[in-house]
Amino acid sequence: MIKEPQIPMFDLILSLSTAMDLVSSAVVNHHKQVAYIASSIGAELGLPSEQQNELVLAGALHDIGALSLKDRIDTLQFEAEKPHHHAECGYLLLKMFEPLSSVAALVRFHHVPWSEGGGSEFKGKQVPMGSHLLHLADRVAVLVTKQQEVLGQVKRVCESVVEHSGKMFMPEQVDAFMSLATKEYFWLGIASPSIGSILPGRVRLATIELGIKGLLSLAKLFSQIIDFRSRFTATHSSGVAASAESLARFIGFSERECQMMKIAGYLHDLGKLAVPAEILDKPAKLTEDEFNIIKSHTFYTYSILETISDLDVINAWASFHHESLDGKGYPFHHKGEDLPLGSQIMAVADVFTAITEDRPYRKGMTSDRALQVLQQMADNSALDSSIISLLRLHFDEVNSFRRAAQAASGEEYQQFLRPEG
Repeated sequence: MIKEPQIPMFDLILSLSTAMDLVSSAVVNHHKQVAYIASSIGAELGLPSEQQNELVLAGALHDIGALSLKDRIDTLQFEAEKPHHHAECGYLLLKMFEPLSSVAALVRFHHVPWSEGGGSEFKGKQVPMGSHLLHLADRVAVLVTKQQEVLGQVKRVCESVVEHSGKMFMPEQVDAFMSLATKEYFWLGIASPSIGSILPGRVRLATIELGIKGLLSLAKLFSQIIDFRSRFTATHSSGVAASAESLARFIGFSERECQMMKIAGYLHDLGKLAVPAEILDKPAKLTEDEFNIIKSHTFYTYSILETISDLDVINAWASFHHESLDGKGYPFHHKGEDLPLGSQIMAVADVFTAITEDRPYRKGMTSDRALQVLQQMADNSALDSSIISLLRLHFDEVNSFRRAAQAASGEEYQQFLRPEG
């Protein structure tokens, strides 16, 4: 019997932060740096531990709504143009997961300038002080460059922050930052390549563990962050999750294993956060280089989730969905005997969903055509023929489950496209 996972929530948040920062070398560790800076300033201000926890989480997720590579690079400009759209998108995503609702509020306003106190409200809404602190931390992280040794940058960064005190930043928070800036450890921590190992010691959330129910809810949030980056795949992970769960149930998996399969479906394309949305959005044939970038996503899914030991079963089911029984899949070239049954189910669910779902540039295949394609792949030893036979037997039920899940996800996507405020 497969053990139910108990996953530290903060470990999952850090894994998501890592995935988002893989999209470009220019933003590697940016989320973690902002989390570190924000929590350090919060501690200097003597904020309660609960607020410091929220600052770490908000920092780790603050640019979650910047969905394209261009959006991410634009956020690295000290005075970013039109910064509020991605902040609002981040808010809409995060508020869907109740434990992060307070963090969502901080992310929503993290580009609002202080404006001599005028920034205490934005479009008629109260701006939390934590949002202003997050703004300061974000801009400090942007000012610190990778091209120069960090201690040699202290004077320049501090001068820039002081210059914008009162206008861009809240003076009280600037004072706390300046006090902190006299300590070398603070700057060395920002530049540390192992900054991810520093953050867990700053939060008590490391002791909050998620069982199946909580993990399922957080995995759904992950899937929306993955899928909503492209209108072409806006509901894909929800369809794969539903199809995989349905197939697992027909095969005879336990209820808990079926829920784990659904989680794996939500997470199977996590590594696509490392793929620029501009490639995901391309309706034409990909170049060889673009396809190689796409092929990297399963490796990134595996390596990101590998750091969380209790996710090893879910990771295998999720990450091996482009492996083939004949060993010609990617990226590990596992063969049939190396592939768990859950991974083989996921492979079928992924192909089934991809060819039957409607996309903006084409309609999904009919049931007869989809089964022909799947059977051909089974005949070529790419997919398991017994799972295809089971799908054929229960096609209407699995397809109905898939359609319902994607319709619900589609409604959420349409709401996401119309940010509030």
